Amino acid sequence: MNIHARSWPTEGLTRIPYWIYSDRDLYAQEQERIFRGEAWTFLCLEAELPRPNTFRTANLGDMPIVVTRDRDGAIHAFENRCAHRGSLLCLKQRGEAREIVCVYHNWTYDLTGKLTGVAFRRGIGGKGGMPADSRPDQHGPRQLRVETFAGLVFGTASAGVAPLEQYFGPEIAAKIRRVMKAPARLLGGYSQILPGNWKLYMENVKDSYHASLLHMFFTTFRLNRLSQKGGLVVSEDGGNHISYSYTADVAGKEYEQAGMRSAQAGYGLEAPELLRNVDEFGDGIGLQILSVFPGFVLQQIRNCLAVRRVVPQGLDRTELAWTCFGFVDDDDTMTELRMRQSNLIGPSGLISMEDGAATGFVQRGIRGAGGGESVVEMGGSGTSSEESRVSEAAVRGFWKAYRRHMGI
Repeated sequence: MNIHARSWPTEGLTRIPYWIYSDRDLYAQEQERIFRGEAWTFLCLEAELPRPNTFRTANLGDMPIVVTRDRDGAIHAFENRCAHRGSLLCLKQRGEAREIVCVYHNWTYDLTGKLTGVAFRRGIGGKGGMPADSRPDQHGPRQLRVETFAGLVFGTASAGVAPLEQYFGPEIAAKIRRVMKAPARLLGGYSQILPGNWKLYMENVKDSYHASLLHMFFTTFRLNRLSQKGGLVVSEDGGNHISYSYTADVAGKEYEQAGMRSAQAGYGLEAPELLRNVDEFGDGIGLQILSVFPGFVLQQIRNCLAVRRVVPQGLDRTELAWTCFGFVDDDDTMTELRMRQSNLIGPSGLISMEDGAATGFVQRGIRGAGGGESVVEMGGSGTSSEESRVSEAAVRGFWKAYRRHMGI
């Protein structure tokens, strides 16, 4: 498909055409123009490479990646693909190794991704093997630029994209540092498959007002109400955002007056300690959801901290990988608190299981919509930061960045 053959609605960012989620040729071009283009992709936490000679797998869009810490402690990332027949090099998600050996024909690589050995390259007994002028290393896995920031590891296939902190912008960088205040300690993780296009989940993350409508647990137990003080921060280019709210609920009457189900009285938890929290950041903010274009999310929900990787696996299939963490200086009480609150998130989390279903409902609902389009007018038509979360400014910001990367 020639993407320029499709026209974006004349209303601009307040209308999102449904074909954007369902065109296979467009999906392929996203991989080149965004994920392998002028963007940084989150790969892992530094804590997931705890020692020299460790590795973990990740993705650059739908391209499989290996991230390593070599014997000197330097971090590298390269395509998880053997130069010989294209087999995956690393089959395990994480591990320790001094070298990487392809299981198919035993071609060997060091932890920088450099080819170091070819089994039977000279044949046996003067017969067989590769020609003397063969250069198999010229077909090696693609190397990525790697930068780290506050314990987060990002990679890009682009030589021209701006340095990582500049890519974030000052406000986003400051709020990342706020959460990543100390070296991370891994607590565990989840992975789930969402039945929808990757962009639908990123819209969901940036949609700050659905949480008080879709997630009944949130509002029933006053974890997140739009009456709480908070706001949105949207980066200048639109692609990165922060949604935040303070723990205190300043006014709940709007919910009761509207008769919303989430405001019904009489609910109680048999284990109320689930929602006990500590203001560990000292600013009263109980919820901060931060995203970086195209597919990274950093969350703070009370004391539940996690990173999320949004990995496209096809037109209507997305992997969502969650990694929960605390800090190396947490005591046992704080670790137990974080682990308890981790029940809030993940595939069956009390406040997140609906997101995967809702985005899947959209993917199914638009199949017969033809030339239809979404209406994205909450908060107006702009992409500016604001103090209200009753807004789709960050959603419009995502599409502002997307259109720039895709040239549409």
